[in-house]
Amino acid sequence: MTIDLILGTAGHIDHGKTSLVRALTGIDTDRLPEEKRRGITIELGFAHLDLGDVRLGIVDVPGHERFVRNMLVGATSIDLAILVVAADDSVKQQTREHLEILRLLRLKHGLIALTKVDLAEADWIDLVEEEIRGLVAGTFLETAPIIRTSTQTEQGIEELKQALHTAALAAAEDRRGLDGAPFRMAIDRTFTIAGHGTVVTGSVTSGAARVGDELAIEPGHVAVRVRGIQNHDQAVESVHRGQRAAINLAGVHHDQIGRGQELASPGHLVPSRLLTVQMHLLPTSPRPLKSRSRVRLHVGTADIPCSVALVDRAELLPGDTAPIQLFLRDAAVTTWGQAFVLREESPAVTIGGGQVIDPQAERVRRRDAGRIARLADLASPEPATRAAAALYFAGLRGFEPADLPRTAGVADVQAATAELSKRNELVELSISPTRKLRVSRQALDEACARLEDVLERMHRQNPLQVMLDVSKFAHRVAYLGSDALVEVLIDRMQKAGRIARVGQGISLAGHGPQLSKNEQKLVEEIVAMYLAAGLAPPTVDEVQAKVPKNQALVPQLVSLAANLGQLVLIAPGMYLHADVERQVRATLSEKLAGSAGLTVSEIRELLQTTRKYAVPLCEHLDKAGFTKRVGDLRVLAQP
Repeated sequence: MTIDLILGTAGHIDHGKTSLVRALTGIDTDRLPEEKRRGITIELGFAHLDLGDVRLGIVDVPGHERFVRNMLVGATSIDLAILVVAADDSVKQQTREHLEILRLLRLKHGLIALTKVDLAEADWIDLVEEEIRGLVAGTFLETAPIIRTSTQTEQGIEELKQALHTAALAAAEDRRGLDGAPFRMAIDRTFTIAGHGTVVTGSVTSGAARVGDELAIEPGHVAVRVRGIQNHDQAVESVHRGQRAAINLAGVHHDQIGRGQELASPGHLVPSRLLTVQMHLLPTSPRPLKSRSRVRLHVGTADIPCSVALVDRAELLPGDTAPIQLFLRDAAVTTWGQAFVLREESPAVTIGGGQVIDPQAERVRRRDAGRIARLADLASPEPATRAAAALYFAGLRGFEPADLPRTAGVADVQAATAELSKRNELVELSISPTRKLRVSRQALDEACARLEDVLERMHRQNPLQVMLDVSKFAHRVAYLGSDALVEVLIDRMQKAGRIARVGQGISLAGHGPQLSKNEQKLVEEIVAMYLAAGLAPPTVDEVQAKVPKNQALVPQLVSLAANLGQLVLIAPGMYLHADVERQVRATLSEKLAGSAGLTVSEIRELLQTTRKYAVPLCEHLDKAGFTKRVGDLRVLAQP
């Protein structure tokens, strides 16, 4: 079985990367007229090399400092690298920067090609090798072979092929398991061919795609179909991880897509403009990294301006590593563990990089000590710990086990989900008869605590109200999710005894009004006024007119007395004393028991009140389920 991998070049301009690829493969990767004229690589070049049971797709990158952005596009998808150093020039600035980029991209395999050895003396070459060994000390190339080569004399070319074969076999061991993952290919070129339509190219980083497959372009949610596939200019039925591919797409014009987007299995990638990452600031960074710093994110083939937010410190010092958040100008699609590089905008230098730990993040503020503590779990080497953290950071958006490979790098989804249930960390909420939401128990508890905080603030703002309007409360917490979700949370808290709810009123459990002595005295006076008035109660306006001071508080205090059960609202603006309303019920219960019923006029005469009060009183008793109408008569609802 043939092993397919992507090999990338790296090194300073004019150190012979393109010539070396041509010597290895017979393919000239400089395809642009400008590259031919100037004799330098500007854009990515592509070739392939068969080494028996290993087939390498080669990405040749530019070495000029002005084209590091293009170099990053090619480097982010490679499996192993050749670091190229010219024997007559030794280590240069882009040699160092390219090596740092390969380290930041977490590459583990590669070798070193010492080119142009025909142009240098043996003693000088020994010194250059010594400098190279000093450069790569402590990196993934520390023990890599240095192959002396010359494209003019073909010295070392066969030895280089053998060393590439050995390095490729080692890299293949690290890539096992990605073939069965969803398909994913970052787009590095897009163009159109007459009679065929849109074509995109890239390196396949996971999974496989076949002619006829339905795929998606992200960001953009563009559904496409695979019309045809080429691998190194040969038509094929499918491509898989580790191969270069040119894919002819139906359903999209090439102007709609471009470098930075990705072609993937539908639903596999989710665009986000906020990422949480584990960031390493290079020791060579010219300054500490601070919140609000403007940088450029290189991830996949995307190059996106963004701003930095530190979550657990005021600044990140050169050489340090910490979680940070990146606020992107444009959405990116990433997965857990994906490597990235950060560069300053001006001057354009590489300052660091790391790995994505939350590809669909929400804002983490410095005061959120609990959330900050859980960030370390996202970077844990233990899949179960990462799965629990991914569940927690999904918050009330809901958790889908199928997302775990993307959000936590977990391959065994069933085992991870079973472990979450066993630990009692996974809670299922019934949002509707047909919809259930899986959430973290900790995230659910935190959401309920936020509801209590909002209720507490509303109580402080309305100190004379026992019950608060539930619709106003729901509006204040709408940021938590849908109305249905808020209702589920309220119901859960009510069952737990944390809040009280009566009809459209809601309050913290055990909460009472905060009254001054004067306000308490005024409530007592108002209640006494209604008791004395009996079945001819005053309006709220009339009560206001009668009290000597604090008249503006009267409507609130009347409502408070009703909430406390001292008064009863029988119609808008019309209240009875609770004892009076109970007496009315007793009188009517005795009179209506066993009778055919009473008209409103008969009830008015029985209660010795006026029609002004009798009609709303009867309607109030109907709504309360005490009486019901039968024609023009009122009878007991439950005789």
